[in-house]
Amino acid sequence: MASLARLRSRLPLKATGRFSPLARSLQTSADSTQLTQSIPEDGSTPFSVRLHEDSFRAYNTDSPSLEVDVTKDGLLKMYKDMTTMRRMEQAADALYKSKLIRGFCHLAIGQEAVSVGLEASITKEDLVITAYRCHPFAVLRGGSITGVIGELLGRQIGMSKGKGGSMHIFTPRFFGGNGIVGAQVPVGAGMAFAMKYLERPSVTFALYGDGASNQGQVFEAFNMAKLWNLPCVFICENNKYGMGTSAERSSSNTEYFTRGDKIPGIQANGMDIIASAQAVKHARDWVLSGKGPLLLEFVTYRYGGHSMSDPGTTYRTREEVQRMRSTQDPIRGLQRYIEEWGVATDADLKARKCTTQALDKAAKGVIDKAVEEAKASPEPRAEDLWTDIYYKGTEAPFMRGREREEVRSVI
Repeated sequence: MASLARLRSRLPLKATGRFSPLARSLQTSADSTQLTQSIPEDGSTPFSVRLHEDSFRAYNTDSPSLEVDVTKDGLLKMYKDMTTMRRMEQAADALYKSKLIRGFCHLAIGQEAVSVGLEASITKEDLVITAYRCHPFAVLRGGSITGVIGELLGRQIGMSKGKGGSMHIFTPRFFGGNGIVGAQVPVGAGMAFAMKYLERPSVTFALYGDGASNQGQVFEAFNMAKLWNLPCVFICENNKYGMGTSAERSSSNTEYFTRGDKIPGIQANGMDIIASAQAVKHARDWVLSGKGPLLLEFVTYRYGGHSMSDPGTTYRTREEVQRMRSTQDPIRGLQRYIEEWGVATDADLKARKCTTQALDKAAKGVIDKAVEEAKASPEPRAEDLWTDIYYKGTEAPFMRGREREEVRSVI
């Protein structure tokens, strides 16, 4: 875990946005943060750590602070959440291979620091929208693991009652995974517009992948967001392979955080959970201060293929994937912090059952129970096909096309 992986950089940037041949490139080590003070006994009392000096890069703005306050309780919760999200995705992988999940299924194994880091730094009033890799966001934004697994299995217990599937999972503060490449970005800008219009102090986070970054609608959304100074953070989850194509082969400019034109940008280490959370906090504070939208690029990595139908090894080597797993895994990086910093004493660990091994075991138990509950739920009934077409209270008096005799019906 000691090695630092440095990304190739074609556009080294200063905080001013000007190019500098001496600027360092981003590093994506999961365990390079340093403890800078003794840890207090109380789990909720903050203590200081310092991120690696190359955890961020900035374009036309200042980088987030490298000095970060964390708590023992906060670190343990992030570890629990990341472990649980990975277990959930691994369960989905097994269910798909057993042919209990059909259709498309995109997993976020390896990218847990993004979803958990985001949730750790926002409030329940903020809004989130993303693309395919949506399962962890749905749970963290108020959904349930049983609801996600149930939806993947097409069961009534699912968060969309088994009628939506992998990319159609929502909560009151999470506006879904979306199946059309890049389409969620302008929708996210619209959500931010609504919050500004209603004068609500919340921030919208619209996530997309490096594979969607060249979509025209993404740039159109950037333009409108800056024109109207919308309270929106556009987040690019750069896992380096859009479907089966490396970023270098698909994008003339792989510095995605610089592609907002007048919108400033931050590039962040998406493999270190503390750096991820700090980047989101900085971005949220920026937007709430009235400075307009911001681009945030997380450099991360997916261990699996683009979807379950992609083996993920035809366009990259197995050695590359294994190297990332063994040297830059976000969960193992946080585990090292917890163990080496002495986040919890031996007595504390025994009393609270919060060793990393105990947390891993507890996460497995939660997921195993959720899977059994989801599998026991019945499939949607045929008559359920005619429900939930309209938002409650806005139903049309007539609906066409459900049955043959209704085709010519008029409203």
